[in-house]
Amino acid sequence: MFDRLEFGSKPFQPITSEEKLDEVLAWMLRIKTFRQYAKKTIINNVYMDLDMLCKNLQFKRTRSVMDREGIYARVQRYKKRLQPNYGRGLCLETVRCIFTLSEGEAEKYRLTHNGQETYAFIMSNKYILGLFTYCEAARKSASADGVEYGHLTEPEQKIVLLDGVGDVLFQALLLDDVEYGNGEMSVNLYTIYCLKEK
Repeated sequence: MFDRLEFGSKPFQPITSEEKLDEVLAWMLRIKTFRQYAKKTIINNVYMDLDMLCKNLQFKRTRSVMDREGIYARVQRYKKRLQPNYGRGLCLETVRCIFTLSEGEAEKYRLTHNGQETYAFIMSNKYILGLFTYCEAARKSASADGVEYGHLTEPEQKIVLLDGVGDVLFQALLLDDVEYGNGEMSVNLYTIYCLKEK
């Protein structure tokens, strides 16, 4: 079950060129030069997707590299529509979503794979999209709660509060990069924000 959201030591990375943005998108979607990082668990990732007119968005999982390349192409069209100002800034936000398992629950999912001890969680599409919904709602409530994160700079605090933040260009919950330890499972929620004029 969802426990909390954490802003790490460097949760915000500026994106100051179109080339860098395209590289970040390719990395999140595990395409182009990052295709080598697409393991079997990539089908668990949840990506923002748009319709052909870039008006309606949805969040979904993908089954193939062609699906992910299709999302990339639609984000490219959306990028042209938004016309982000790279000098003013785009920002990649990384927040850690922490989930906990009840006492003794982890033992049910422990197994040995290729000689290493690990965990395997079988989750339906509905369940995975539910995890994304919890993460997205927690991120939105972080801005509504007005919580201050002492380790962040003042401009970063403003982004947490979504102050000066415009459109979301892209968002993804990457479940192919899960960490587990001390009864907690954590995954990263990535969001690319267009920042408004200062």
